[in-house]
Amino acid sequence: MMSLSLKNYGIFNSYNNYQLTPYELQNIILDKKMGVETKSGVIAVKTGLFTGRSPEDRFIVKDSITEKKIWWNDKFNKSFDPKKFDFLYQKIVKYLSDKTLYIRDGYLCSDKRYQLNVRSISEYPWSDLFIHNLFFRFSKNIKSIFPDWLLFCAPGFQSNPLNDGTRKKNFSILNFSKKIILIGGSGYPGEIKKSIFSVLNFILPTYKNVFPMHCSANVGKYKKDTALFFGLSGTGKTTISNDINRNLIGDDEHGWTFDNVIFNFEGGCYAKIFDISSEKEPMIYHSIKKGAMLENVIIKKETREVDFSDDSITQNMRISYPIYFVKNIEKKLFSSNIKNIFFLTYDAFGILPPVAKLTKNQSFYYFLLGYTSKVAGTEINIKEKPIATFSSCFGAPFMPLHPIQYTNMLMNKLNNTKINVWMINTGLTPEGGRIKLNDTRKIVKNALDGFLSKVPYEIYPIFNFKIPKFCPGISSKILNPINLWKNKKTYKKRIETLAKKFINHFNIYRKYTKENILSGGPILG
Repeated sequence: MMSLSLKNYGIFNSYNNYQLTPYELQNIILDKKMGVETKSGVIAVKTGLFTGRSPEDRFIVKDSITEKKIWWNDKFNKSFDPKKFDFLYQKIVKYLSDKTLYIRDGYLCSDKRYQLNVRSISEYPWSDLFIHNLFFRFSKNIKSIFPDWLLFCAPGFQSNPLNDGTRKKNFSILNFSKKIILIGGSGYPGEIKKSIFSVLNFILPTYKNVFPMHCSANVGKYKKDTALFFGLSGTGKTTISNDINRNLIGDDEHGWTFDNVIFNFEGGCYAKIFDISSEKEPMIYHSIKKGAMLENVIIKKETREVDFSDDSITQNMRISYPIYFVKNIEKKLFSSNIKNIFFLTYDAFGILPPVAKLTKNQSFYYFLLGYTSKVAGTEINIKEKPIATFSSCFGAPFMPLHPIQYTNMLMNKLNNTKINVWMINTGLTPEGGRIKLNDTRKIVKNALDGFLSKVPYEIYPIFNFKIPKFCPGISSKILNPINLWKNKKTYKKRIETLAKKFINHFNIYRKYTKENILSGGPILG
């Protein structure tokens, strides 16, 4: 077992475990009683108070690099004082001293032109296991690397908001000058993933001319056509892109290069598994094996089997696993030949149709606004009913630059191309139930296979996008929501109310946008 000194980081007298294997980490987790092993041999942990992200506690140090580039706001991109950061850093390294720590060198970005080396220093062994599963892993022949960034993960450390400049005792802070991430007070591993995603979302467009995207991606096995699936957690990115007939590039975070290569940021997957089954999501289900890590699941005492339907801890129960666990993976984890883009939207009002084909201007408009709903568990305080929201670029909490900058990158990618852009509603029907997953899969398959380009369309009122009159394998009745609304007056009121939400939210961006983007929105008479 190789060790690595941390004295140059200000951490002293610690016992340092470097590059432990998943099996070594699993044994340590069990020995420390920080997790339990399921019947199938998978380790399961509980992440404590936090079972979802806390986006309001993500900060960025405001300095000469970031001051004029970040889209500062009080919701996601909160500024942090450099001196406060230095003070907090010293407190954290002192806290980590004299402890058993877990160090890992990994990297991000499957396209080696953009590789970002990251050294993580974790207080908990299961944080290190998560990083092993989600980051790309160096060859065993490489003893150590020079890190581009450092990541400190100290769930047991709590800040003092009055003295340290944080909002609460938990925090995630990015420092682009010192290339350091500090995470404390929360054991939810999603904070690790989204912090490094935020770093790439700043670096790649600012310095590398790469369009970073909160999307999953797959490629056809025979036609080699690439499809992108944008959407917030819970809208179906992972589920729908895991298609047995296509090869997965990645399930969450990708870059689109100047020469039209789509590449995965990560070396693993982080999937919601509430109510999962081999029938519903076979590819994810069959990745639940030793080496993976389960979060916040309920295990039956008698059999040690996982009850995936028991959400007494959270609906945001998750699994992390290396991407090579996926059977039909695109081995290089990058591709080109982009043919279809899907915006996955969870409409909580039963108004939007299950599928609509968007014009280019509508594509820019809906990408900029990112209409969807926050689904139970993915963030703290989202516990029961979905909450309608707008998340610009379908990933506002992870986008440090102004949303119009990412939208302009999408415009540059789509102009002068024949890429199809679709809005897919995975939310609620007028009856109140969720649109059936099998129906969504069939719709996406017909779009990918080109059948939806051959059917007749009609214009959906107010929103003015095209919806198909026919889709193979789908009841034509569900393609237009008005068919399912018994009370047409209520429908008219609801569609107008939703349109007003779009129009009012667009006012935030109006002064930054061109007329063509505005023309893509709904129009009230």
